[in-house]
Amino acid sequence: MEHPQVIIVGGGIAGLSTAWYLQQQAQVAGRQLDITIVESHQQVGGKVTTDYIDLPDAATPLVVEGGPDSFITQKPWAMQLCQELGLEGQFMSTQPARYKVLVLHKGRPVPLPDGIVLVVPTDWRAFLRSPLISWPGKLRMALDLVLPRRRDDSDESLAAFIKRRLGAEALDKIAEPLMAGIYNAESARQSLLATFPRLRVVEEQYGSLIRGMRMVRTKAAPTNQPTSPFISLRGGMRTLIDALAPRLSATIITGRSVVALQPPGPAQPRYQLALDSGQQLQADAVVLAAPSSVAAQLIQPWDADLALGLRQIRYVSTGTVSLAFPRSALQVPWDGYGLIIPTSERRQINAVTVSSRKFAHRAPDDIALVRVFFGGSRHPEMMAHDDAALLEIVRAELRSIFGLSADPLWHGIYRWHNANPQYDVGHLSRLERLERACPPGLWLCGSSYRGVGLPDCIHQAQQTAATLFAFLQQAQPAALERA
Repeated sequence: MEHPQVIIVGGGIAGLSTAWYLQQQAQVAGRQLDITIVESHQQVGGKVTTDYIDLPDAATPLVVEGGPDSFITQKPWAMQLCQELGLEGQFMSTQPARYKVLVLHKGRPVPLPDGIVLVVPTDWRAFLRSPLISWPGKLRMALDLVLPRRRDDSDESLAAFIKRRLGAEALDKIAEPLMAGIYNAESARQSLLATFPRLRVVEEQYGSLIRGMRMVRTKAAPTNQPTSPFISLRGGMRTLIDALAPRLSATIITGRSVVALQPPGPAQPRYQLALDSGQQLQADAVVLAAPSSVAAQLIQPWDADLALGLRQIRYVSTGTVSLAFPRSALQVPWDGYGLIIPTSERRQINAVTVSSRKFAHRAPDDIALVRVFFGGSRHPEMMAHDDAALLEIVRAELRSIFGLSADPLWHGIYRWHNANPQYDVGHLSRLERLERACPPGLWLCGSSYRGVGLPDCIHQAQQTAATLFAFLQQAQPAALERA
């Protein structure tokens, strides 16, 4: 009997991780499973991409990230996958003791006060000394200690929650650039429950964000986990993809798109897929690990309602410009490894990272590698500029903010069109309805659904693999047996 066939549409981190965990499940169970991954681009990995740039007379190359430059340690799934692949020796932490995160305040970079957890001050001495929030704003934030907690569990926007608990100034100066910036989202539309559910949990348990975060920090037991909130890989984040893909026993098809998908029916008991090459594939289970807009196109011919729901997940376009400068060009007051920019500052860029300060081994010792973020919901018009105009805008902003007038030794531009899903208020409820509407044997997985970061995508892959393998065991137990 032929072994069950699983087809994964999309070869980003979610699709590759799903294949990895399916492979692990089958090995543990002593079963046979045939997996095929179809990726429309010429290489797998999606937005996880790293370039290595040789500069004249430089001892080492630049390590330039086109997509994510790290993963959060509070969510363990990315670290666990790296450890399974033997990459723990590549782990690198940030250097928060040496460099701080800066906030643009009245045109000047100001350090984010020590002890800020998400948006909540836990070190009041440092917070009260900071000029970032005015005294009326600080008093408004302190009202969080006496304001009543919310009594219902319905979703609300990040902006509504922060303004309710901490006030408008905390939203403008900290929450919107720091928290909404992670998702490239509009805080007034961003779902609290889908992006920062921890804040609601703290409110429910302690009645106050300030009191709750201080209690959480006090109760936190020492662990062997890294103290840095972010971890990267010495060779760049592409190292994860390069370690994962060769370890898969799956068939990987690149440079081809799935153009048609038909669910099982009376005349055909398996999923039918057609590629743009004309190749026809069959599957007992399908994982749509591509963007929800791609999933909607494939589902439209046989379930218009499900396709419409998938199309209602919005996307924005984003990009980065990486620039290499002589290290001597970066002078005080730029003593930070990241700058977040409130919308009220009316700048054309969203944030800046000094990659060579944030992580070691990103540039030679005499070179500073700077990364500028643009686009998103704040400045969609930036995506329309050609490369020359975009570079000039970025350099003008760096001159204005930091006095950085030196010519870059190198620059690279990365654009991600319609690649950042938006988790609007009610996202989780809508997603539950979409998942219930999927026919048996079809799964949705990836950044469009339950988290945009690497750990969340990997966790979704774990859950998808577990439920999919259980489905196959129940539907085709004999076919899973070893030949």
